[in-house]
Amino acid sequence: MLAAFLALSLPLLSLLAMPPAPAVAAGLPAAVDGKELPSLAPMLEAVTPAVVNISATSADKPPPGYFYLPGRGRVTQSSGSGVIVDAAHGYVLTNHHVVRGAESIKVALQDGRSFAAKVLGSDPDTDLAVLRIPADNLKQLTLTDSSALRVGDFVVAIGDPFGLGQAATSGIVSALDRSSLRAAGYQNFIQTDASINPGNSGGALVNLRGELVGINTMIYTPSGGNVGIGFAIPSNLASEVMHQLLEHGQVQRGTLGVDVLDITPGIAQQLRMAPGTTGVVIARVVDGSPADKAGAKARDVVLALDGKPITTRQQFHNAEGLLPVGKKVRMTLRRDGRNLDVTAAIEAEANEAMHGGTADARLTGVEFAEMPREQRVRGNDGVVVSNVYPSRGPVAARLQRGDVLIGVNRRPVSRLADLRELLSGGSGQTLLLQLIRGQTRFYLQVPAGRVSGMPS
Repeated sequence: MLAAFLALSLPLLSLLAMPPAPAVAAGLPAAVDGKELPSLAPMLEAVTPAVVNISATSADKPPPGYFYLPGRGRVTQSSGSGVIVDAAHGYVLTNHHVVRGAESIKVALQDGRSFAAKVLGSDPDTDLAVLRIPADNLKQLTLTDSSALRVGDFVVAIGDPFGLGQAATSGIVSALDRSSLRAAGYQNFIQTDASINPGNSGGALVNLRGELVGINTMIYTPSGGNVGIGFAIPSNLASEVMHQLLEHGQVQRGTLGVDVLDITPGIAQQLRMAPGTTGVVIARVVDGSPADKAGAKARDVVLALDGKPITTRQQFHNAEGLLPVGKKVRMTLRRDGRNLDVTAAIEAEANEAMHGGTADARLTGVEFAEMPREQRVRGNDGVVVSNVYPSRGPVAARLQRGDVLIGVNRRPVSRLADLRELLSGGSGQTLLLQLIRGQTRFYLQVPAGRVSGMPS
């Protein structure tokens, strides 16, 4: 704005002293009174070689929401962006959804080179993946501390929108710690008005020093195009997830061992809570869990974790899931009208199983388990039907061991925790289960009292 003001006001101030000038092309001059005007060009020249285009191809695996008849396979191709974060090892950071289920992945560099990439690890819960390319003479970006970001800081988004080629857009940080933007996963997004469009996914969000502060991941749009509301995964979260993927091939999730519920008017009345009570109420404490050892009890209200207020179940889910294993967390609870603090150490999630009937009686006879590690590393997600007892219910009679549940009512399911949450609405609603059996996707409709549907 200052540069524009100078460019417009200077000719007015010195109009009488200046001779007539020939017509010139519109735009800001390179300098005024011998002083260079601000430009992002030097920073972008250093940064853009580290931002890449990613093309992923998969066969017989349409994206969520599509289906086909058996025997009519289809090849799908998706494109996105990525960021080289380790030049020596060829590590590229991108979004999980860019490479999900891909059979082949190509990474194209700004200098025209192209390489086949290998997925080293992928985490659907944070929508991050780490690739490796066998390339020399790479440029990398440095992940900086995203917790230092403030609303109003200038940022630049870099990627390959709509496959047109690499482009940069600028804006500001519009908000921080955005959540509840999708049905599942762990969320504390950076919101920005820098234009982010299809193809920008996995690209870089950098500050004016050219440091990586986020990985572009999604937009909010009623029309399919950019409306100035884009979201990026903070670099601190990306760094933690990347290190776990490189070390273990997957992210080792932590848990406190509690199930919590939002405080609805009905729950507030049932538990005789004071009007205006905020937080989430503990519905169950797992025996021997960190919360149990710390002294938390069912019916306690969780007010905050490490001093950060908790007002919804989604906030609690985010905060718990983003804490590293071994981290000691202070839980602020309200019990019998008084506040107390307890400290619990986050423990790794067990490879648990779940009987469907415990969440919804219509799923009696179906057991679910987490997706095996080797499948998650390859970018696949969902929960596996680990066992069925056909005589115990109509849904169990229609499912087979090995089926993979990837969605409920058109919302994604990545982990058992997602399934529990999506089934928490009770048995009064119709369920539309989206499943994969072999190479076939199909839907199973579960209305009250009966089951219909078949592979399509």
